[in-house]
Amino acid sequence: MDGGEGMLDWMRSDPLSFFQFLMYRAPAVLIALTLHEISHGYVAWRCGDPTAKNLGRLSLNPFKHLSLVGTIMMFTVGMGWAKPVPVNPNNYRHGHRDDLLVSLAGVTMNFLLFLLATALAVAVNELLWDPAIFKMTYPLTSRTDFLSFNGQNFNEIFVNGEYILVREAGNGYYNVLNAVEYMQTPWLIHVQRFLYQFAFCNLGMCLFNLLPFPPLDGFHVFNDILLRGRLRLSAQAFRLSMLALLALTYATNIVSKVISTVEYAVQGGILRGILALAGLT
Repeated sequence: MDGGEGMLDWMRSDPLSFFQFLMYRAPAVLIALTLHEISHGYVAWRCGDPTAKNLGRLSLNPFKHLSLVGTIMMFTVGMGWAKPVPVNPNNYRHGHRDDLLVSLAGVTMNFLLFLLATALAVAVNELLWDPAIFKMTYPLTSRTDFLSFNGQNFNEIFVNGEYILVREAGNGYYNVLNAVEYMQTPWLIHVQRFLYQFAFCNLGMCLFNLLPFPPLDGFHVFNDILLRGRLRLSAQAFRLSMLALLALTYATNIVSKVISTVEYAVQGGILRGILALAGLT
């Protein structure tokens, strides 16, 4: 949806619009990162390790959890990480099982927050727009296009919310409609933009942290399930692996393309399921 280079170009070309965008992304990023790390610390505590709790890492203060590089990535590309919660595996009651639970806690929290944000976005969508808009014969005025990460109108609303795009049958030309004329509760556009950001950031963070690269959660899951915890790396190896992942992310589009492909597929499937359960298909 948005890459680091594209974000910088946007900031230079339209700083006001970019600032408005940050007003929604900033709280979404801070909440996603904070609850991710609190989940790790809380589960570690419940498994017998009070290290994070004793160091104040169960706090809702986001500044106790932020990693500079990981937070910048969350703002620019919607996927990143926070400062890892310190844990002492020697305190776990059940060894590898507890390490697996602690590793999965953060991504599980992010996925649950994504589900909540998506369900709320579906509900807000019904309150925000005049129902007649979804009965038009034009393409791109379906609920799916308004709510899918790769939807045309999703991206219009995500950025500014001033226009709705419709395409006349039989040609590739778009008509641009004034969005406000089709809003029955205009102030909800601000709630919807935040929910879009919150769903996007949480799913991106969940999928990125599941990559099997140390020190991401996915490495611990891979190590605990497939290798039974036999692979033990030094702190320097973790740092070098993280630097390699950063270089791969910024020098190529391999990581972002993989994450985006999976992200669109997961969000699309979940969205279709929620719309079907709500009888809105």
